Amino acid sequence: QVELVESGGGLVQAGGSLRLSCAASGRTFSSYAMGWFRQAPGKEREFVAAIKWSDGRRYYVDSVKGRFTISRANAKNTVYLQMNSLKPEDTAVYYCAALVSDHDVGSWGQGTQVTVSS
Repeated sequence: QVELVESGGGLVQAGGSLRLSCAASGRTFSSYAMGWFRQAPGKEREFVAAIKWSDGRRYYVDSVKGRFTISRANAKNTVYLQMNSLKPEDTAVYYCAALVSDHDVGSWGQGTQVTVSS
């Protein structure tokens, strides 16, 4: 089991920036990649970004490409999501996830609220 603790959410105006952090502990070697998902009120949880531990390859949903950057600090078992040019539609609870394959999540964080005001 991998334990995940997120931080860095908050309230920001449209056009602003936030950086989310996710610290992983436990059986981190069992994960394949780390990712960020988000869930807005009344909507399903959706994939945002992911980064593989092995080669650092990154993946993004189209709506955040060019604005969000996922990165990692292997020595710290920490993953970051730098969010720039935020839009009101980015408002959601953001969840960190430890992926065990391309499509399967092994562990979830508790979530952190991101609110973007217009």
